[in-house]
Amino acid sequence: MNRRSFARRAAFAAIAFPMVSRLRVLGANGRLNLAGIGVGGKGWTDITMVDGENVVGLCDVDSGRLAKAGERFPSARRFADWREMLDTMGNGIDGVTVSTPDHSHFPPAITAVKLGKHVYCQKPLTHTVAEARALTLAARKAKVATQMGNQGMAHPALRREAELVRGGAVGTVREVHLWTDRPGKWWPQGMKRPEAGAPVPKELSYDLWLGVAPRRPYNPAWGHFVWRGWWDFGTGALGDMGCHLMNLLALAFEIRDPVSVEAASEGLTADAGPLWSRVTWEFASGKKHGPMKVVWHDGGKRPDPALWNGKLDASNGVLVIGSRDTLLTSYEGVGQFKGGAKKEDFKSIPETFPKHAEWERSHYDEWIAAAKGGPKAASNFEISGPVTEAVLLGNVAVRSGKKFRWNAKVGKTNDAGANALLSKSYTPGFRV
Repeated sequence: MNRRSFARRAAFAAIAFPMVSRLRVLGANGRLNLAGIGVGGKGWTDITMVDGENVVGLCDVDSGRLAKAGERFPSARRFADWREMLDTMGNGIDGVTVSTPDHSHFPPAITAVKLGKHVYCQKPLTHTVAEARALTLAARKAKVATQMGNQGMAHPALRREAELVRGGAVGTVREVHLWTDRPGKWWPQGMKRPEAGAPVPKELSYDLWLGVAPRRPYNPAWGHFVWRGWWDFGTGALGDMGCHLMNLLALAFEIRDPVSVEAASEGLTADAGPLWSRVTWEFASGKKHGPMKVVWHDGGKRPDPALWNGKLDASNGVLVIGSRDTLLTSYEGVGQFKGGAKKEDFKSIPETFPKHAEWERSHYDEWIAAAKGGPKAASNFEISGPVTEAVLLGNVAVRSGKKFRWNAKVGKTNDAGANALLSKSYTPGFRV
């Protein structure tokens, strides 16, 4: 495909047909025409969770995974290059799921948004802070339905906890701790890039897999899933789990725009994330909360047990410390109060979020409903974009080694080294 031609056509389509997908959903059968960009691993979950709609396109750089998805959706057209799919199928697509490695989220997501397509994109929404800001603004302008893939946002137990926290069940929240056991057994970190290459698997279109990333010989060290620990492809433990573990704060407070960020870590390299890190964000008062400190712990690190009733041994946890009580929970809402209160003790705090029995599928259903003119999905980009910014600012603090102040209005810090990490260069031919 001629990439320059694709860019011209995409730009024209964004100008000439900004509402094409909104018009299509009024068709006779009321179903959306959807395409999956990345259909293996989590992408398999994402595309099969929307199988009640018309799945018309499948894209994956791994021919084996593409073939498997094709067996599930035999009438869908198959592509290795998402640019070719959008260029070829054009107005026949109403929305896309984006389920690629972190470094490849932004290019197809923002292209689809600017073409007027609805977008479901896996977490973290983007690879860099600048991309998160750009994608949020583009989706706002295009008025398309969006959702980030942090499905715990739809769990009824977590939604109730968010209502309780916002309603004052723990008092004024001034400190929150988040933790995960990742990377640990999940994938390696603290590595230096291997110099030697290896044969490219026959089923992999490696150049397309690299996409915007710098070129280098193939190595299985950054193959399926283990790419998460490499800065050129992933966002480490914080990028993987931060958008999940901040979901209670997103629901309760629509948290956004920290005023300062600092980090400590061990084992950091130029190529890969650290063995462990601790990140501290300071948030000023927002529309729904007062001043708040949020602390992240990964690599098996935990908050001080004195903040709870003893050992904190959950693999993923959230500790919300208020002026009256403390809530221990996780990203699916399995919480308990330090003072012994029960959730049913707070009947005076109203239920404001929709509750779903089949909560994981409902995370997708909310996006579909929004694309058909319903309410915005809970993790739409207006909510998840700023959360992604905050998460990725944590990685900027880890990599820069500096405490910095964040000016959200202009999208810059007060540190030149940190500012250099807010964005990245794209490989020529794959620029967005």
